[in-house]
Order: sequence, then structure tokens, then C-alpha cells
Amino acid sequence: MGNVILIGFMGCGKSTVGLRLSYRLRRTIIDTDREIEKEEHRTISEIFAADGEAYFRDRETAILRKLRQSANNQIISVGGGLPVRKENRALLHELGQVFYLRAEGGTIYERVKDDKTRPLLQVDDPLKKIETLIEERDPCYRESADVVITVDGKSFSQILDEIEAHVNERDKTI
Repeated sequence: MGNVILIGFMGCGKSTVGLRLSYRLRRTIIDTDREIEKEEHRTISEIFAADGEAYFRDRETAILRKLRQSANNQIISVGGGLPVRKENRALLHELGQVFYLRAEGGTIYERVKDDKTRPLLQVDDPLKKIETLIEERDPCYRESADVVITVDGKSFSQILDEIEAHVNERDKTI
């Protein structure tokens, strides 16, 4: 399929890296959260508020199944919680080469602390929530990933160079 899939915690840079990578590799980008919002005609926050997290997670799985049939040679950026489901981890591997953009809790907090659109962070201590969720999700991210890229302290150019090197190496072996 030749897809490049970006996973990682919210605020790790999946959307921005995905967009820049799409220009660099001349591929279209698909953001699973945006796809869900288009299909549902409402925001992720509205989906969480009206139908809950379990419903949203079901929608993520449905999007992956659809992409398995249609996505080819694209950049796919997925929501931060998507790899938590075992079924989703298997679907990600079927879709292409998976890159885990890994960031420390403090980095994430600085990037998202003022973003009121993230339902999981509307708590009294968002930094603690971030650190707890990263600790819970890290094993799922690692199981999903073909490549782990630590993004803390790196420029977008450095991150893109790392991803592109892995993509080029994989393309040589296929």
C-alpha cells in the first residue's frame, strides 16, 4: 500500500508533520479525526459530549477499515487514542509503515495547554492527565510502530528527514 502512518499522543505534531511530509513526498494526506468530523458533521468535542468516547473510538475503527480498502501511497495521521484498541493496531500495520512521534509530557503540555478543544484535557490538572495517558498509551504506540521518532527538541525539518530516510529505505526493499 505504501502509506505512511503517523501516530502519537495529542500535540506531538502529527498534523503538522503530516502536512509538511505530504508536500515533501508529494502525497495526499488523510487525517482520521477530520474524516470523522466530515462524516459526522460535527466536531470531535461535540461527538464526545453527545455520544461519548466509546462511540468515537468505534468511528475511528470504521475509518481505518474504510482506509484499508481505499488508501494507497498516502500520508495518514491518526487521533492520539486510536492505537489503544488492539484491532486498530492490527489495521494500522495492514495500512502501511507506522511512525510513532514520541514526545515527553512537558512538551505536550506546553503545546496544548491553551487548547480548549481537546476533551480529554478539560480536567483540573491537565499535565498530570497528559503524563498518565502517555504512560498508559506508550506500550500501544510502540506495538503499533515500525519506527519510533522522538520529537522533543527537534525541528520539523529534522523529523521529516528521519521519516523520509525510513520511507526511502523501505521503498528500496519492496
